[in-house]
Amino acid sequence: MRGLSNAGDTEQTMKLPDTVPASFSPGFLSLLLSLLLFAGCGGKQDDPLEKTLRIAVIPKGTTHEFWKMVHAGAIKAERELNSAGAQKVEIIWKGPLKEDNTEQQINLVRTFVLQGVDGIVLAPLDKTALVSPVREAAARKVPVVIFDSGLDAEVGKDFATYVATDNYRGGVLGAKRLGEVLGGKGKAILLRYQVGSESTMQRENGFLDTMKKEFPGIELISTDQRAGATEEQAYRKSQNLLTRFKDEVNGIFCPNESAAAGMLGALRQAGLNGKIKFVGFDASEKLVQALGKGDIDGLVLQNPINMAYLGVRSVIDHINGKKLDDYVDTGVQVATPENMNTPQMKELHSPDLSKWLDN
Repeated sequence: MRGLSNAGDTEQTMKLPDTVPASFSPGFLSLLLSLLLFAGCGGKQDDPLEKTLRIAVIPKGTTHEFWKMVHAGAIKAERELNSAGAQKVEIIWKGPLKEDNTEQQINLVRTFVLQGVDGIVLAPLDKTALVSPVREAAARKVPVVIFDSGLDAEVGKDFATYVATDNYRGGVLGAKRLGEVLGGKGKAILLRYQVGSESTMQRENGFLDTMKKEFPGIELISTDQRAGATEEQAYRKSQNLLTRFKDEVNGIFCPNESAAAGMLGALRQAGLNGKIKFVGFDASEKLVQALGKGDIDGLVLQNPINMAYLGVRSVIDHINGKKLDDYVDTGVQVATPENMNTPQMKELHSPDLSKWLDN
């Protein structure tokens, strides 16, 4: 044990507060450490297979449909492990509301480590800012699995494994789809996401490299604008881009759900939906409906349920002493109006989350 009693012990286990402070004061840390030391007195060492393993799953945000699918995948892993009878697992799901609160995510990692969770599955909001708290977790023997977005740290030392989409390939597929629907010619825009997100940076790089290499007849007229963390921010940025380039742009690529949703709203508001070719990334009900109507020409799809499922299974395997690969590729495909209703694609863009989530 690491200073806290477990579900099977007689001591009271600390609970994570519903509200996480934006920053830790010295007084808060002192109080928390004192409580942890008190709770840990007299604890016994447990066999991982005989105790309930408390696994914290920390997403980048909790509002986008993508993260709801991630939540479902974590719960799927929890239920399967518990029903198998070999391992008891409790998933603790908590993350920032929006994908721009890096400080809150840092504090969540540190709080869970101080609570003595048995493992953490983390989607870093920032590839450098989360390095220190992850290394602090490693120093306290709390294993971390990184998923969805990479971290500038050493796999096998600072964290156990990286479970994610091949995001560069996702950008390549987005470029190929946009190049195809444009017929290899015209003018295109890349609306980037936000600074610090390793996953979307890789998608943007894959898109740009492929456009330059395979579609020399397509001119990239804007590649330096960023959508921001929310759909509302992306909508405003998209309006600005369309105001400037609406008379010349033929195609647009957005590298994540909120950027794509904001651009979709701006295209519709300007009456340009279906007129400008548009490829997005990730799925939501709004984006999938737009794909069916022809307002979107392609959606690059990840498998967020599988990503979280494998993230949880990986941290459990690590705790139980199994050797992990450095990287687990969870797959990426492109949905189009032509193939979107196949069973394989429907499972990716419109899975039944009610099997795993209450609402």
